[in-house]
Amino acid sequence: MPLDADVLIIGAGPSGSLAAANLLRRGHSVLIVEREKFPRFSIGESLLPQTMGLLEEAGLLRAVVESGFQHKNGAVFERGHERTEFDFRDKSTSGWGTTYQVQRAAFDKALADGVEQAGARILYRHEITGAQVDGDAARLDLRDADGKALRLQGRFVLDASGNAKVLARLLKLERPSGFPMRQAVFTHVGDNIPRTGGFDRNKILITVHPEHKDVWYWLIPFSNGRCSLGVVASSVFLAPYEGDLDAGLKELQFQAPGLKTLLKDALWDTPARQIKGYSSDVSSLYGPNFALLGNAGEFLDPVFSSGVTIAFKSAALAAELLHRRFTGVAVDWEAEYSKTLRRGVDCFREFVEAWYQGTFQDIIFHGKHDPHIRRMICSILAGYAWDPLNPYVADPRRLRTLAGICAPNGPFAEAGKQP
Repeated sequence: MPLDADVLIIGAGPSGSLAAANLLRRGHSVLIVEREKFPRFSIGESLLPQTMGLLEEAGLLRAVVESGFQHKNGAVFERGHERTEFDFRDKSTSGWGTTYQVQRAAFDKALADGVEQAGARILYRHEITGAQVDGDAARLDLRDADGKALRLQGRFVLDASGNAKVLARLLKLERPSGFPMRQAVFTHVGDNIPRTGGFDRNKILITVHPEHKDVWYWLIPFSNGRCSLGVVASSVFLAPYEGDLDAGLKELQFQAPGLKTLLKDALWDTPARQIKGYSSDVSSLYGPNFALLGNAGEFLDPVFSSGVTIAFKSAALAAELLHRRFTGVAVDWEAEYSKTLRRGVDCFREFVEAWYQGTFQDIIFHGKHDPHIRRMICSILAGYAWDPLNPYVADPRRLRTLAGICAPNGPFAEAGKQP
């Protein structure tokens, strides 16, 4: 059976498109199989600056810049009357300090169109039904929109199917995540936030629930006067609101005084949606003729907007290793892909766990900050979780020591003392 392409990619989302772009630039043929028809709705709209360099390397930056997305230069965190702001340009790691807040339907389509123009073939509305990846080639069985069965053959398969986890499911690689069960309820609204009220549309706003430190809200402004609004909490906390997601999200948003004021004139014109149990893990990120990218392998939590960054990083790593493999160079997928990718994921994991414990909140809302440490923390919030020169990347457990110093009953609890 002749090859349909060197690399078969499952999913035309961010990681699939970035991997395809990098492979095409190195002279390898690519065929992408996508279940949906683009544009299609997706959540995860706030990018991190680390993604800009990866887009630039893949030749996809222009497609993003020319799409007119909302500029983003940082993040604002609010907890009651406390407020702290991070400007991603003021960080310890070199590289991009700005990025965009995007409607994912338009963002994902811009990337997919870009790689299609560069020479990739995309089969939209095709569903994967089977996979054989342990022989001398990689084979995918699929069904088109009319129910017709097809078989594709390539030298390698990259799974960029996101939360669908196509290969992980077919190959029985899924395993429980170490994170507690959480869910998100979200929508898009016409925010009608006054342009003269001091609200900075160039930053994502993260708000902690006034009574529950492990419940938080996101507000991501777009360039067209709309925003993405969501709340993340345990399934137990959100259970009373499941009967009517729209009413529930409004009620929860009104529980945060700052959001209630900001969105007092909002136009609630889009039905709310929910995602349950989104955190996930797999027993292996690679095999003889396959690798899992981004959310198809592991997803942590949306609080620091790390999803697209991890997806892009995994795609860039996998494309480079495949190019070396195809040119006869030995590749160690465990050391060069799995362990390398997980170093950054584990860094984000430490920050996510500290957020829900409340200890990272104690750090960022502390009355006094050491500027040097703050820039290191800012680098990770900007997505640079693979920078070995950052002590909080080299050993993420340092965050625990810092949390002890900044704790309400810690040695620097008094205002005016400085960690």
